[in-house]
Amino acid sequence: MTEPSIEAVLAELAAREPIFHRREYGTSREALEAMTDEAFWETGASGRVYRRDFVIANLLERYREPEPHDWPCRDFTVSRLADDLYHLSYTLEEPDRLSRRSTFWRKTTTGWKIVFHQGTVIA
Repeated sequence: MTEPSIEAVLAELAAREPIFHRREYGTSREALEAMTDEAFWETGASGRVYRRDFVIANLLERYREPEPHDWPCRDFTVSRLADDLYHLSYTLEEPDRLSRRSTFWRKTTTGWKIVFHQGTVIA
């Protein structure tokens, strides 16, 4: 198997952000478990730490209603950290705040898995 170009990785991962807001990647428990690493965790913009089970439970509640937005993302960058592990960062524009986002993605035989995510409010 050949290593994908960094540009191809950037395009694939940018299309998936902001994570958990792209419903086309699935909204069921099974889909969310498939897209997150078993050790997944995140640091929210509040600074709180959230584990995989908590995030999935909250997402399942959120997905009961239509998503009222399509928040724009910009300034994407990607770095390869190790074999099949990439760090994607970008700016997320929400109506009431601007935040810098950081997601670690692992390429597996079954697809991309989110390992870690953090949001930091910048304005």
